[in-house]
Amino acid sequence: MSKSISCIIVDDELIAREIIATHLSKIKNIEIIQSCSNAIEAFNCISNNTIDLVFLDINMPEISGIAFAKSINKDIKVIFTTAYRDYAVEGFELQAVDYLLKPIAFERLLKAVNAYFDVYKSKDQVSNKTEASVDFMFVRSDRRMLKIDFSSIIYVESYSDYIKIHLPNKTIVTRETISAIEAKLPKQQFIRIHRSYIISLKHITAFTNEHITINTIALPISRSYKKEVLKLLEQY
Repeated sequence: MSKSISCIIVDDELIAREIIATHLSKIKNIEIIQSCSNAIEAFNCISNNTIDLVFLDINMPEISGIAFAKSINKDIKVIFTTAYRDYAVEGFELQAVDYLLKPIAFERLLKAVNAYFDVYKSKDQVSNKTEASVDFMFVRSDRRMLKIDFSSIIYVESYSDYIKIHLPNKTIVTRETISAIEAKLPKQQFIRIHRSYIISLKHITAFTNEHITINTIALPISRSYKKEVLKLLEQY
């Protein structure tokens, strides 16, 4: 697998986070986006980054790992890490990839990561097949469902409670979240550059470390997306 898996570690104990981070540093294609000491930090990280996998402690103050897992997007997979066996059943009911008991040995964590890779590969194959066969989406606007060809989209902009989809000759406004729109767009053609912007790769006319220019419009690259965006653009 060549694509990196973006993950976060969520645990209120520093030593537990450091052990997991050390284990993960030995595994290829795993990128730790952030190490979080509580669920609030983790919520903020997920809101500002594309996260594939969470290593999640269960017994945490204020918001438990179980409550956190129930609240996040189901596309984000979870590997529970805990010192208590009592939570195992509830953890697997949430369709966790695995359930690791502390202290966590490297071999055991590697087995859990490999289980995730199997899930990820299956998901990626289905996604690629779907994207190859569909070249449009429908969005609700002015009480109608409008068909929009992916090839006609220049960029998508989040605006308060609405989304603006910018096309060559018009802008379509829909009451939708930018994350929901992002999930519909083919990854080979679009990239998120900011919590408020998704752009079409083919419409880029120039870019710097701070901005991407679409025709004459300069759109900002946010710090949380910069590494991924620049890595992709520098491949072309």
